[in-house]
This record gives sequence, C-alpha cells and structure tokens, in this order.
Amino acid sequence: MRTNAVLWWVICAFFVLMSVVYTVWSVLPHPDLPWNHGVEWVGTVALLFVGLMSALIAFYIGRVHHAQGGELPADVLTAEIDDGDPEMGEFSPWSWWPLVLALSAAFAMIGFAVGTWMLPIGVGIFVVAIVGWVYEYYRGHFAR
Repeated sequence: MRTNAVLWWVICAFFVLMSVVYTVWSVLPHPDLPWNHGVEWVGTVALLFVGLMSALIAFYIGRVHHAQGGELPADVLTAEIDDGDPEMGEFSPWSWWPLVLALSAAFAMIGFAVGTWMLPIGVGIFVVAIVGWVYEYYRGHFAR
C-alpha cells in the first residue's frame, strides 16, 4: 500500500504542476490583459481539483497503511496466494434471487424513463426478491 500512496502523491504533484503550467500558458498569449482576465479558469480549476482529489486518495491510503500495522500479503513478494485469501462467507451459486433483484431494479429504472406507473411494480418485485433471498435457507430443499 505504500507504493500506492506514493503513486497517488506523484499524480497529485503532476496535476498541481500542470495546473500551474496551464495557468501560465493561458496568460502568456494575452500580455495586454490583466493576468486574472487572461486565465482560462475552467481548465485551471479542474486540473487543481484533480490534484486535490488525488491528494485526498493518497492521504487516505497512507493513513490506512499506517493503521494496518504491517504489510498486506499482496505487498510481500514472498507471500503465497493462500495468505491473502480470507473467508468471504457462504454464497449460493444456484440462487435465482439475485436475478429477480436485478429485474426489480430494471423495472424501477424503466419506470423513471418511461412512466412512473412501473415504479411500484419494481418496488413490489424488490420486496419479494429481498424476502426470498434472505429466507432462502429457511424453506425447501436447503432448509436448516
């Protein structure tokens, strides 16, 4: 993670430097105008904000790296694949409920685009899909 933080700090420095270069470059062709009227503000502010956003990401990644108290297995060259393989939980590869949930989202989005009368249909399918997915292991062949 240290390398990621350094890369984001480099990106931050690059965009802040490009913001300064862009500002100077937009002022130079207009020597007769005051400097603040010759600046192209949209590009200058956009480049500066990209630099500030990358500084925010770099700061966050640096703090997370400092707080984790050591290197992650992905950062150690001698680590095995199994070292970074945590238990992710139990998933049902045979479950159809995620597809029903996606169908409900599709109905809701089509309801926003076509007509609001479809939105309650999407919400109703959503409720059925969530209840079905949550209680999937409480009934039927896979009941516990």
